[in-house]
Amino acid sequence: MKKFVGFEKGIGIGGWLTNFKRYTAIPADKRLLMTIGDEEHFEKYITRDDIAYIASLGVDHIRLPFDQFVMEPVLGEYRMRSFELLDRCIDWCHECGLNVNLNMHKCYGNYCDVPEESNLLNNPVYQERFIALWLALEDRYADRPYVAFELLNEMRYEPASEWNKILCRTVAALREKNRNRIIIIGGNRWNCTESLRELEIFEDENVVYTFHFYDPIEFTHQRGVLQDRHALYNRDMPYPGDVEYYRDYRRFFGEKETYEGIERIDIHYLRSCMQAAYDFVAAHPDKILYCGEFSVLRHVPLEWRENWLNDVIKLLKELDAPYSVWNYLSTPNDGNKSSLVDDDHRRILSERLRQIINGNVI
Repeated sequence: MKKFVGFEKGIGIGGWLTNFKRYTAIPADKRLLMTIGDEEHFEKYITRDDIAYIASLGVDHIRLPFDQFVMEPVLGEYRMRSFELLDRCIDWCHECGLNVNLNMHKCYGNYCDVPEESNLLNNPVYQERFIALWLALEDRYADRPYVAFELLNEMRYEPASEWNKILCRTVAALREKNRNRIIIIGGNRWNCTESLRELEIFEDENVVYTFHFYDPIEFTHQRGVLQDRHALYNRDMPYPGDVEYYRDYRRFFGEKETYEGIERIDIHYLRSCMQAAYDFVAAHPDKILYCGEFSVLRHVPLEWRENWLNDVIKLLKELDAPYSVWNYLSTPNDGNKSSLVDDDHRRILSERLRQIINGNVI
């Protein structure tokens, strides 16, 4: 597979310009209000020292997410201070030898865990503003080839064909301004591995394809507070581990057994979950496939987290697929805390974890 030079191993920075609030805890009519607390958080949460420390861990890029609301608190009206904050962080990255994957994490009409009356796929106004924001970012970073554009973190809605149309329109609009911008696109249904099968393929060497990997979610999100099922089941799920934990989970929720012939949840099971990625690489050997997000919640025992991350990166190396691990740091409001560093001292949780992130797997 073609190499994604400068973007082979990275770390995401959530909790700064995305996931800084738990929207579901805020009344619906106040979810998109910008407060002085938000402003203070944006100014101080990520510093140059954080970027320098991430660089010292040995990665070559950061995945830098932002919400459309942060850039455009009123639809069609940009907040210039947010652009300046992006400028500052991108400058820090460049000074520290890191490339940047600039990722729109949540957009109007696709705010993940927030119910909305209209969604991006059926709202022309949202679509026009989505494309316009990316064009504004292209104008701003036209002279920075070390910044890649990941158009959207996780499209949640169906059908894939409608999402593909928006991708085609956005790529075409960006190409009118810059033929060489690296553009990263992923499928719908939360950017799951299977969505690669329906993703539009471009005759464009600077388009990169991405997926996220959280399988089995019973493990990666065990006892999580944002997913009612995991909170209800409330059980430690080891990795690697006996499949009976997972069979019991399905039985508890009255679901059909789907683990026939499987005795253990381990790297062999993960490989089967990643089959669509293997198929994509086989079908498109001239394209780049990038795993932009994978993690385990912070409260899971560190050894189990390390075991799972080791095996996922081992499989990605089999695929020759570049990757970015989620997530550097978590805010108090991030219900899916996946910090790779201690949230108080901002240092990597273990030397083994640092080695794994760098691809030194066993």
